[in-house]
Amino acid sequence: MSTTSQDPPLPVARKLTLVRVPVSDPRVRPLLEELRAEYSGRYGGDAGEELGRHPDEEFAPGRDGLLILLLQDGETVAGGAFRRYDAVTAELKRIWTHSVHRRRGLARRVVAALEREAGLLGYRRIVLTTGPRQPEARALYLATGYTPLFDTEAHPEDVGLLTFEKHLPPGTTVGESRADPHEHR
Repeated sequence: MSTTSQDPPLPVARKLTLVRVPVSDPRVRPLLEELRAEYSGRYGGDAGEELGRHPDEEFAPGRDGLLILLLQDGETVAGGAFRRYDAVTAELKRIWTHSVHRRRGLARRVVAALEREAGLLGYRRIVLTTGPRQPEARALYLATGYTPLFDTEAHPEDVGLLTFEKHLPPGTTVGESRADPHEHR
């Protein structure tokens, strides 16, 4: 088969890089700005209060938390964080995929990386909440093995915050445990 100048170029696989960053890193800004806009659009008002409910330092490694970004060619395309909930439990927060990069499995990668990192810090359980107007998030957590701590037959608006949990296997890391070890930088 020959290629002519009219044939579209073949897609080039672009490398994704996972990085650990402080909330103050400028590459976090797109994550927080789009989360604020999305939450405000879905729930009304300004989501700044929700995003500011937990101080940034709760997501710092020295406080048993972590914030990660998934970069593609240096651009922030997805991210998420966890904070200490209790001695054995991490709470996932701010899971996000840039709107133009959705439906590519990036959120799954972020969740798996956060689970792995939480396991490495000794956490044995993950909890998280999502809002009733975020069916994509609900579907993601159910698809990645989280147990709903609410009546899944009830209308999400009647439930309010949707809480999930996942127990991490002792002595192991979970998620993308077979991922390329050079992916983390």
